[in-house]
Amino acid sequence: MAKISIENLRHSYLPFPNPDRDEDYVLKKLSIDWADGGAYALLGPSGCGKTTLLNLISGLLVPTEGKILFDARDVSRASPEQRNIAQVFQFPVIYDTMTVYDNLAFPLRNRGVAESVIDPRVKEIAGMLDLTSTLQKRASGLTADGKQKISLGRGLVRSDVAAIMFDEPLTVIDPHLKWQLRSKLKELHQRTRRTMIYVTHDQTEALTFADQVVVMNNGEIVQIGTPIELFEKPKHTFVGHFIGSPGMNVLPCEVKGGKASFAGQTIASENAANFKGQSQKLEIGVRPEFVSFAKTGIPADVVKVADAGRFRIVETRAAGSSIKLLLPEDQVVPTGKVNLAFDKAHTQIYADGWII
Repeated sequence: MAKISIENLRHSYLPFPNPDRDEDYVLKKLSIDWADGGAYALLGPSGCGKTTLLNLISGLLVPTEGKILFDARDVSRASPEQRNIAQVFQFPVIYDTMTVYDNLAFPLRNRGVAESVIDPRVKEIAGMLDLTSTLQKRASGLTADGKQKISLGRGLVRSDVAAIMFDEPLTVIDPHLKWQLRSKLKELHQRTRRTMIYVTHDQTEALTFADQVVVMNNGEIVQIGTPIELFEKPKHTFVGHFIGSPGMNVLPCEVKGGKASFAGQTIASENAANFKGQSQKLEIGVRPEFVSFAKTGIPADVVKVADAGRFRIVETRAAGSSIKLLLPEDQVVPTGKVNLAFDKAHTQIYADGWII
């Protein structure tokens, strides 16, 4: 296991010294510490740089600038073998001609581990991944999700690795199996306390697996926090949009004398009084869970109602902006003109995208 530290890391796919502009870098300057034994997720849209960062940590890429440290040892230019990591890729990486058992045993045999140690370890991992009944079958005969479970097992079978990297490992897994495998990975982490870093664009995967989630956008880290912190207090409007279904309502506003206003109404918020300076753009952020119908408040029109199972998503329109709220499925949805109220404790003001 290892504590992983990133210091002033930047990366460009252009050959040195060609990257001379900020936009030449797919990863902007990053600094971050991951504690030994933690479970972390890199979450963000496609192209935000999360896989590049994972490949830099694992040693598949050499950073253009900055350092990568494992337990204070500089490994920026060390090979993956020298870093002693395991990596599970998006698509299965297995030996089709081998049996499932031999695939799982291969990383251990390659390091000269005794068969008396290999056998119980392989069977333990196979049991956790529901591969026991297929151990003597050739890997070529398995379905795509079965093959990916072998890849997961090959990454998990070693007990001596400094860290395990997962690059969107559940992409080819059937949807009904994803929850089961996420639960298995979480269970394994709690049992072994190995450092794990999980790359995904799926917020459900990130929030259910990780103790700390690193949200990325355009090559930058936007926020690091627990799932609750990301949901209840997004530090940037991007985080509010990206996490949650539906995402956070973001509305243009004005702030004068420490009070925010929208649509001619004063909006009680947790942090409007903190705004002291100048800003090009001020916005209110409030999640649909914390918007409700009221006798008085922001005048709005109900424009759409969508049934989402246990609740309904109600879309309203006020002062040219869309405002969504969630209602229990048994609550009557009013029609026509309504008034909206925001929960002050969960209403934040953002300046140029960042929370005040």
